[in-house]
Amino acid sequence: MRHFIVGIIVCVTTLFANSVVDIPTRSGVSERINVLKSENPKAVAILFAGGHGGLQIGDDGKYGWGSGNFLVRSAELFVKAGLMVVVVDAPSDRQKEPFLNGFRQTKEHLEDTQAVISWVKSQTNIPIWLVGTSRGTQSVASIALGDAKGIHGIVLTSTILHDTKSKAVPELELEKLNIPVLVAHHENDGCSHCSFSLVEGLMKKLDKNPHKALLTFQGGQTKGDPCNAFGYHGFNGIEQEVVTKMTDWMLSH
Repeated sequence: MRHFIVGIIVCVTTLFANSVVDIPTRSGVSERINVLKSENPKAVAILFAGGHGGLQIGDDGKYGWGSGNFLVRSAELFVKAGLMVVVVDAPSDRQKEPFLNGFRQTKEHLEDTQAVISWVKSQTNIPIWLVGTSRGTQSVASIALGDAKGIHGIVLTSTILHDTKSKAVPELELEKLNIPVLVAHHENDGCSHCSFSLVEGLMKKLDKNPHKALLTFQGGQTKGDPCNAFGYHGFNGIEQEVVTKMTDWMLSH
């Protein structure tokens, strides 16, 4: 598979390399990713942001949107914890509204992500995890159930538990998953789509999976819209704790 590295930035202060890569996917379509890597990573985390997901990654690795998203702003923390990080943008044919809205549970999204996974596998043989936050959990769960080949496990943070416009994650056939599944949720998440009271229903769908776990969190601070990335919904103020506990669990599985 051909790939094109269109920009490389080496950040000496954080000791990791940042590469922007365009990966051919469907006919005439490419998927842009931002790759952050330190020496000798132990696993790969492919990150799916929430919201509309159109990060609009520039050639220099900067984000046109979503730089404050929990996973995006925490990417360096994952790298420091020993992971190679791949941040996924919307594909080239969805670089304007509605971006990934209405697209996350489609076969095309699965195909695009499979191309990313294949590229990652061409670079390394370490375990690959899909990690999503908020709307990104709809991507991750759907892709895992769509028979995405080559992934070791998935992580769902601030999961979409109720949705009137598309299938919420607990409505998917999660009982079919036989790979490790980690769920991370703030107990005070104020987003109407992600009420902590609904997490129990999510975990029940995973009852038969022997490789599942739930991490719950308290504390931090909330600002503005309870569904935004700087509310409890985005683990504002406790990013290090959340990333550390998540990566510890991932690397132990």
